[in-house]
Formats: sequence, C-alpha cells, structure tokens
Amino acid sequence: MIPMRFDEIKRHLSGFRVGIAGAGGLGSNCAVALARSGVGTLVIADFDKVEAKNLNRQYYFADQSGILKTIALRENISRIDIDIKVITHTEMLDRTSIPVVFSGCDVIVEALDRAEMKEMIVEVVQLQMPGIPLIVGSGMAGWGRNDLLKSRKVDKNLYVCGDESSESDDDFPPMAARVGIVASMQANIVIEILMNKMTDNLSLNYENKA
Repeated sequence: MIPMRFDEIKRHLSGFRVGIAGAGGLGSNCAVALARSGVGTLVIADFDKVEAKNLNRQYYFADQSGILKTIALRENISRIDIDIKVITHTEMLDRTSIPVVFSGCDVIVEALDRAEMKEMIVEVVQLQMPGIPLIVGSGMAGWGRNDLLKSRKVDKNLYVCGDESSESDDDFPPMAARVGIVASMQANIVIEILMNKMTDNLSLNYENKA
C-alpha cells in the first residue's frame, strides 16, 4: 500500500464504475461507503421499496418509506457527494439482465437476500463476465461474534465476506452492526482492488521507462 492523500485516492477512484446487486442492508451501506470513498459511478439494481421495518439496518430514513430503494439511495448519496454518478435499475435481476445491467463495471458487489439469487449471480458473472471481480456477502445475522466475520478470496476474481454460516430468520434477525461490518468489508475489498490498479499502472510505467 502506497502512502497517499485522500484527494489523490478520490481522484483515482472517481474513474471507476462499481455495480451493486441489491440495495438492502448490505447494498445500501456498501454503496454509501464507496460513495464516501470517492468511487465515481455506482450502478445499483433493486426492484423493491423502502419499508419502515427494515430501517434497523438499511441506509434509508423514515420519510423515505414507500419509495423505490434505488431512488432513495441515489438521493441519499447525492447529499453526501453530488458528483457521484448513480445509475439505477429497478427490474429483478436474472441471467439475461445481469450482464446488461452491470456492463462496463470494474467490480460487482453481490448484496441479494435469497441463496438462489446469490448462486445465480456468481455463476453468471464467472461464466459470462470473466475477469470481473465479484464480492459476495454470506452470513451476518444476529449480533456479536466479531471474530467469526472475515473476508476470503475464493479464486482470482471471487471474494466472500461474512461468517459464511449464520442464516437470518425471525428469531435471528440481521442487525445494523453485523450487516454494516460485512458491507464495509465488501466496500474495502472493492477499494483495494481498484487502488491496486494504480499500483499496477505505476509499476508498468516504471518498467516501460526502464
């Protein structure tokens, strides 16, 4: 990691496009972390609306209940940094739409609720979008147990964040703290991948000059 001022980091990150599949607890918090870090373009896909019952973990506000999550999240990000470009898609993702919606993205974040949707996006990205890194969230229900939350590189372009075991239900709900930690882990990996592109370019330029 090269020591660097934030304005330099932001200038570099502003040139990238990151896709986020899902705008619930993981997706909304990850999007905000990436926006605050200076990522220039966010492509956010979610068909659902903000609900009051989910405000315990999602980056929305009470007066946004009933609004499409993508619209509400774009509004919230604009209040953080008006220069961040937010592209929204409100259809349900499927095997056909995923490559279209996230075309041109440098990295994709998976932030979907259902296991079958998670499996689908992993398969589609790896088979139809080879070379694009995908960061998956898995296992974040409940509270405490910080020591079980981790990030793991599965292969060259697939990462998993979470405890990879805890499943959410009425008696073991997802809560802000653990969901936020995993969302920040996902955002941190995105930033690491994108910042490494600067290191790679610096090394390439040095080699060319030599």
